[in-house]
Order: sequence, then structure tokens, then C-alpha cells
Amino acid sequence: MPTISTIIPAYNSEKTIRETIESVINQSFSDLEIIVINDGSQDSTLEIVSCISEPRLKVFSYANAGVSASRNRGFSHATGEYISFLDADDIWTPDKLEAQLKALQENPQAGVAYSWTNWIDESGRFLRPGLHIARTGDVYKNLLVKDFIESGSNPLIRRQALVEVGGFDESLMNTADWDMWLRLAARYNFVAVPSPQILYRVAPSSMSSNVWRIEDESLKIIEKAFASGNESLQPLKREILANRYKYLTFKTLDGIPERRRGLVAARFLGNAVRNDPAMLQNPVILLIALFKIAAVTLLPSKQAEALLRKVKSLSKK
Repeated sequence: MPTISTIIPAYNSEKTIRETIESVINQSFSDLEIIVINDGSQDSTLEIVSCISEPRLKVFSYANAGVSASRNRGFSHATGEYISFLDADDIWTPDKLEAQLKALQENPQAGVAYSWTNWIDESGRFLRPGLHIARTGDVYKNLLVKDFIESGSNPLIRRQALVEVGGFDESLMNTADWDMWLRLAARYNFVAVPSPQILYRVAPSSMSSNVWRIEDESLKIIEKAFASGNESLQPLKREILANRYKYLTFKTLDGIPERRRGLVAARFLGNAVRNDPAMLQNPVILLIALFKIAAVTLLPSKQAEALLRKVKSLSKK
């Protein structure tokens, strides 16, 4: 049996699936299996994967059911002692699995190892660094305040830990990752690998751009946490809500510039400030958000996109 099982859910991923799989094939740690779950793709995803000559690669096709169901289906086929998930448009650096496995082996009390994330665009160009937060041990409260894992392509998880907490919640489309990490953190310690090893691809049309559903699902997860009766969480509620709405504000503005998104971002920003009035004393982030909201709301889409691109290029000089 392989030491690590890597599960890749794929739905209409013809543009990126080969590069994603190659980033696993090229890992410095080689005792692994690669399980691709073809989630009812209507493009050439299956044909591309079938043409990859790699003995460690296994492909299973199902009717479309979403990423959470695909991850659960992949886990049902996995035989490794450790499990990792990789979205079909993301990429790993070659040392990702080796470093995370070493971290778990050196910390037997930990059930999850995670690394840092950097953002790339549709062409694979670097956009910006992720949060780059290193937390080790009992991280449940920290993770509830801010999802520093940042993507479903990040952790390496002990198989037994996944068995104990159950599968991904298939009723959640956009926040199933965060929900899973919280369930794991409630039972297991985490260990950090302080290195950017996950390249998270941002596409305006991607599932993650559905900010309306992310808001609804996020609030359900937060309410579930507070319904657990853990009184020590109560002082953190406003901070948790503020951080989630700040995240939603900028997630909204990352999408295709359009007036509707600007109005939604304004509402999210208002909720963030309402829960964290201290944002008014730190005007830089607030002004950046307000500028973007004004551009997206008041200008035609193409003009707004051009202006934001120009401002971004000037800020790098």
C-alpha cells in the first residue's frame, strides 16, 4: 500500500488538469497513489487524464455530484496511511508532500499538517501571497477566527483522523473545506510547515467566486460552532464575523468587475466594520476596499477592470 493517497476531484478541468497531476507526479516523495475522480466532466478532462502514462494514477468516473462528494468518493478508493486533496486547477511545489509527511512523523500527536499558500492567476502567474500564518497544536479557535489553511489543496491528513470526523459535508458547496478543517481541529492538533507550497489558482468564473453562497454557508458554520456550548468562544464572535466579512469583501472584489458585486462588497464591508469598529482606526485596508468598491460600482466593467489593473501595477513600483 502507498504511504500517501492524493485525491483530485475534476470537473471540466481540461485547461489545468495535466499541470495539476504533473505537480503530484513530480513530488520528491514518491510512495503515493494519485486518484482522479472525474465528476461527470463534459469536456476533454477524462481524455487528457487517460493519456497520462503514470502507474500510480487511478481514474474513476461518476455522474456529477460536486467537489465534496468527489472527495468522499476518492477517499473510499484510497489506501494510503495519509490523505491529501488537490483541486484540479491548483499546483503543489515539488517538496510539499515530503515536508508535510516529515512534520507529521515528527509530531505524532498531530493529525493534520498544512503549508502556506500563494495565489496565481489563470495563466499560472504569481498574484499575491496568502496569509502565511503558522499555528501549531490546538488551533481550533484560531481557525474559527480566520481560515488560515486557505484551500482544499493544502493539508496532509492522517487517515484515521478523517475516518473519525467523517467525510466532507456534501450539503456545503463553497465552505466544505473550512468545515472539515474545523472538525479536525476540534479533535486533533495541527502542525505547520512554514513554506508556500500550494499555488492556488484564482479564476473570476470559478466556484469560489459565488460569494453569496459563501456568506450563507459561513454563517451556518459559525452558528454551528457556537451552538456547541463552548463558552470560551463567546468573546470571539464579533471578531470571527468581522474577519469573515472582510474576507468576503475582497473575495467579491476579486471577481469580474460589475455593479452588483460592488454593492454586495459594500454590504460585506459594512458588516465587517459593524463587528470590528477598530477598522475605522486603521484606514489603509478600509480605503483600499472603498476605492475598489467605488470603481466597480460607478464605472463600466471594462473601465473598472482597466483602472484597478493600472493601480495595481503602480503599487508594485
